[in-house]
Amino acid sequence: MKNLPIMVRSSFFVFIGTLIGSFILTVLISSTGFDIIFSPIEYADFYLGVLIFTVIVTAIIMLALYLRGLKQFILFISFSFLYIPMLMLIIYSFNSSRLVTVWAGFSTKWYSELLDNSALLKAVALSLSIAAASATAAIILGTLASYVIVRFRRFKGSNLFSFMTTAPLVMPDVITGLALLLLFVAMGQLIGWPQDRGAITIWLAHVTFCTAYVTVVVSARLRELDSSIEEAAMDLGANPLKVFFIITLPMIIPSLISGWLLAFTLSLDDLVIASFVAGPGATTLPMLIFSKVRLGVSPDINALATIILLIVTVIGFISWILMRQREKRREQEMRKAK
Repeated sequence: MKNLPIMVRSSFFVFIGTLIGSFILTVLISSTGFDIIFSPIEYADFYLGVLIFTVIVTAIIMLALYLRGLKQFILFISFSFLYIPMLMLIIYSFNSSRLVTVWAGFSTKWYSELLDNSALLKAVALSLSIAAASATAAIILGTLASYVIVRFRRFKGSNLFSFMTTAPLVMPDVITGLALLLLFVAMGQLIGWPQDRGAITIWLAHVTFCTAYVTVVVSARLRELDSSIEEAAMDLGANPLKVFFIITLPMIIPSLISGWLLAFTLSLDDLVIASFVAGPGATTLPMLIFSKVRLGVSPDINALATIILLIVTVIGFISWILMRQREKRREQEMRKAK
């Protein structure tokens, strides 16, 4: 084996690895399960398909290695896996047919019909307002929590506080939604609020788990900052509150923007928790889409998703440009200071 050329040996290991991985994955996701293993003759077509797929993947990988383009190949596969489904959604939003699987020509009628769908527009407005309010509240609470965790490390119960702040990150959405539902029901019985679950309860639920994500993002930024700058300001007579707003806050603005966008996206995307805590009069966009998809995908949903993708892309691109310019200015100032 050692005397074989390196390309042959690499091809052998890639082939074996791809073959085993393809076989195991197909067995796990197949409805027939492990019957494939115990009935090889009956499922001969399956074995042939796995073999052909393995040969093709091995050939592509080895060609990329031979041409020294493995990095570009991996990037191409990764981006294709992420963005081809979105591209298909955008294409089919211009399909004139109501059937998703049938292309009947180019048309923009679903975008015009989207404006006449009052239920869908109401759900969009509710989701956007809740997401914006949740992200803003999460930024405030998460920034305070992260500042306490990073700057005031030594206090009684600091480890418990840090754990409880980030606990929603590892908590299943079903458990979180059920716990919040029971909490709101108990509060309604004890103090009479909330009488009806709706936008307020969804907002409180979203703030609960969004704060944990913001805390992690802002904490990472605070740990990178040089605390000697803050100490120098306090030595010159500035009180802690002034130091936070004049020195600390401007330096962590990029992380605040990132945390706000992350919280906004998580809130806008949430389905499970909102389904538990929402009342009959409050339907968010994910809840409405899920109810429609169960009966069949509606083309106007594709049009709405395309618009949301466009808006998110523009906002993300603008935020990236602003943070990049701010980071360049910070690097220039640091170089001048040296």
